[in-house]
Amino acid sequence: MKILLSNDDGYFAPGVKTLAAALAADAAVTVVAPDRNRSGASSSLTLSDPLRVKKADNGFYFVNGTPADCVQIGINTLMDDPPDMVVAGINAGANLGDDVLYSGTVAAAIEGRFLGAPAIAISLTDTENGCYDIASEICLRIIKLIMESPLPDDSILNVNVPGVPKASLRGVRSTRLGCRHAPESVRSDRDPYGNRILWMGPAGRAKDNTTDTDFYAIENNYVSITPLHVDMTRHQQLPKLEEWLKPLNA
Repeated sequence: MKILLSNDDGYFAPGVKTLAAALAADAAVTVVAPDRNRSGASSSLTLSDPLRVKKADNGFYFVNGTPADCVQIGINTLMDDPPDMVVAGINAGANLGDDVLYSGTVAAAIEGRFLGAPAIAISLTDTENGCYDIASEICLRIIKLIMESPLPDDSILNVNVPGVPKASLRGVRSTRLGCRHAPESVRSDRDPYGNRILWMGPAGRAKDNTTDTDFYAIENNYVSITPLHVDMTRHQQLPKLEEWLKPLNA
């Protein structure tokens, strides 16, 4: 089995190192990750600057680009054959609800799906206690299940693992995306030279965290697994939109 592994935290992050070691027991793993933290890069591609690929002492490839760049380069340039699966993570921090719109981890999985491979994005919601090994074990079990019973071609799995000891996990739940309150305000400061600088505010608290959401699962120590549909069309709205547009065709 051939796996392309990427992330958005950078090739040096503990999550990708732990997961690569765990995957290597049963698969040929190619790691292609950004050369620095690219959290929040979403599905952006680097189009106006050249990309450079280097290889670390541990065999990981790192790229001066985004997670989506890394997956493109991994599949189209560095791997001799297409991967059987693309795995993104283990991300340091949650990717819940609205986070998936910004997440480079989720974007790496989506890029893998675009390029024809089954894909998983996996995140550890709280890294204070480590627990990357627990998230790796869960990831391996999900991969085995996918290989035995493949997912639809147009979907990926967004997996979030609570950052708690294994004994505290209550199980695995199928969830939908919840949503957050608006993020906190942009913060203004000054650099040492007196120039104004701005910091994006932290993500908002959970707004929709009912029992079927990813937020609820994590708050209650369940592993959250959310299927994400790559086609963003709101299909149920199409008939109403057709009616709404009639005046433009009159």
